[in-house]
Amino acid sequence: MSLVRSIATVGGFTMLSRITGLMREMMIAHFMGAGGIADAFFVAFRLPNLFRSLFAEGAFNAAFIPLFTARLTKDGEAEARSFAEQAFGVMALVLAAVVVVMELAMPWVMWGLAPGFADTPGKLALAVDLARICFPYLLFISLTALQAGVLNALGRFAAAAGTPVLLNLVAMAGLWALTPVTETPGHALAWGTFAAGIMQFAWLAIVVRRAGMPLRPWKPRFSPEIGVLARRIVPGAIGAGVYQVNLVVNTIIASTVADGAVSYLNYADRINQLPLGVVGIAVGTALLPLLTRQLKAGQYGAARDSQNRAAEFALLLTLPAAAALIAIAAPVVRVLFERGQFGPAETAATAQALMAFALGLPAYVLVKVLVPAFFAREDTRTPVQVAGAAMALNIVLNLALIGPLAHVGMALATALSAWFNVVVLALILKRRDLFAMDSRLSSRAPRILAAAAVMGGLLWAGRLLAWPHAHGLMLSILVLAGLVVLGLAAYAVLAHLLGATRWSEVKASLKRQRP
Repeated sequence: MSLVRSIATVGGFTMLSRITGLMREMMIAHFMGAGGIADAFFVAFRLPNLFRSLFAEGAFNAAFIPLFTARLTKDGEAEARSFAEQAFGVMALVLAAVVVVMELAMPWVMWGLAPGFADTPGKLALAVDLARICFPYLLFISLTALQAGVLNALGRFAAAAGTPVLLNLVAMAGLWALTPVTETPGHALAWGTFAAGIMQFAWLAIVVRRAGMPLRPWKPRFSPEIGVLARRIVPGAIGAGVYQVNLVVNTIIASTVADGAVSYLNYADRINQLPLGVVGIAVGTALLPLLTRQLKAGQYGAARDSQNRAAEFALLLTLPAAAALIAIAAPVVRVLFERGQFGPAETAATAQALMAFALGLPAYVLVKVLVPAFFAREDTRTPVQVAGAAMALNIVLNLALIGPLAHVGMALATALSAWFNVVVLALILKRRDLFAMDSRLSSRAPRILAAAAVMGGLLWAGRLLAWPHAHGLMLSILVLAGLVVLGLAAYAVLAHLLGATRWSEVKASLKRQRP
């Protein structure tokens, strides 16, 4: 399967998961608005989600896939499955212990994560209750990530990419069905999230077995191979999850700003996650195993070409997405969330945060392109050092911008620190002669930027002309749909006229190729 086809496969299922994720957020906005209950749930779910992003999906896959792929290539399926089963047993034991400790320590942990909640009576206690319900989700989703890593290494991307859909569907069902019988809608959603983790794990267990790689629950054994895996996970955790860590820093500071600030950032990030997830996760998921195989085979030229094409594909999709989100942020937020407990004031605050987040959208995805170049070479130290510097910059910018810009300053700090991360990673790779823009990428990148900028200008003008006349939900949906169609059509024409891409090349790249 070609790189672009693999990206398209993962991206398609990730698109579905992000769409259902937006539907979930729409239900949350309707039931909870952007007040204390919503703030409490978002912080409660941020905790297991952070651990998942850092250790399960990010650092674990970055460390596990190259080791599993090498074992599969050199020693065959039996040895590779044995290694995966060892990792499964150790991960289950360690995470079960982490869950127990965190459940006991949750009041202190939540105070550290959201110290500002203590100023509102009952808010911190509610966050603790919801976090205790949500946190076991970490155990199931981490074991799910291991199974997904096995499938990705085998070149089977679809089932793993589709598992987040289960989270969204089950969580929505829990919110709808349990709200009448639970203390708050937040409790209903927390129990739905817990159930979703079990469903995701069970689904991939079936898929892995059908793929001929069933993972038996072996007794945990800390073999030398597991030691290597653990050593690579620890430094890679921050490097693979700098975006999530920056969001946690935002959460800590936002909890001290005002009631609702956490929710504004969460709703804005959820919209921003649609293109980020579809492109960024897809590129990173497809690129790492491909680079690993090419480097193990000594195909260094092919590896450089794969990275250039991944960067080109990422820019082709993320630059127009960023321009569009900046130009029509308010219409998007209004159509998606403004109903029930979510009013015009919440729309304005969320749209401002979305515009700031969108400035960093291409950077978030380019990190997913550059980091695999280190991980495929079994270097997990360099990305963590760069990510540490980016996080330090994020904190400084947060503190500097929170005064004049409030919660919008925190979103802007996240975007700027992401661009810092990209620039430093690219410079290091270039200095080591591991990556450089080829002539095709050097020629097309500025043309993609120009096409996206002109398209963004057209959308901005269209919004000024049409949006003031959009009264009522149905008319707002129609106007927004018209703006989206205008943007897509304009970008397609501009990209072709400016030579930003050749659609025949994209079509050819999507065709299935023999390995």
